[in-house]
Amino acid sequence: MKHFELKGTVREAGNKAIVKAFRKQGLVPCNLYGPSIEGNILFTVNAKDLKGITDVPQSYIVDITLDNGKKFTAVSHEFQFHPVDDNCLHVDFLAVTEDKPIAIDIPIAIKGTASGVLAGGKFFKLVRKMRVSGLMKDLPDQLDIDITKLGIGKQITAGDLKYDNLTILTSKATILCCVKSTRQIEAHIAYEEAKEAEEFGTPAAPAAEPAADAAPAADAAPAEKK
Repeated sequence: MKHFELKGTVREAGNKAIVKAFRKQGLVPCNLYGPSIEGNILFTVNAKDLKGITDVPQSYIVDITLDNGKKFTAVSHEFQFHPVDDNCLHVDFLAVTEDKPIAIDIPIAIKGTASGVLAGGKFFKLVRKMRVSGLMKDLPDQLDIDITKLGIGKQITAGDLKYDNLTILTSKATILCCVKSTRQIEAHIAYEEAKEAEEFGTPAAPAAEPAADAAPAADAAPAEKK
């Protein structure tokens, strides 16, 4: 797996006002911990630099260099994002070593064209990453999934896959991708619409107003007597 270099500045624990001041300066507060570290190490990184791991689909081993000269190897463990502007507010990093398994989310890469698509079905990729565990030297940049034999109405789950020297941590029942027929798609849409109508209530279409009765013909004027 590729590495990403990140420079940080050691900081002291602070209150909300101090943390807010960091963010105004374009800095993101971070926390580093792990079995090989005594206590937690608090530091900040430049928000623009951090986008190299938050705004991309890839996963990385992160090489952290602090301003006090200390270096650590880590993986991102948890991100906190602003609910409105989606800017990263805080990051927890987990220190890792080459001799112990690392649990990490790795992107899925679809390979080939499903036989079901060639037969007229539609392919759906339902999951972008899978969580696996392995030694650092065995972690790939992506997890390839061959879908060439995936027919209409079929699916691939995490339990169907195996990778050398990796343990899949994602639930075996998790559906990663599938191929559906046009009929299945239409049936699913109809089901969702019916379910929504049942949950939220869909007002019935107003009944058509009865046609107005024909106006009575005007009485004919009596014929004049001659």
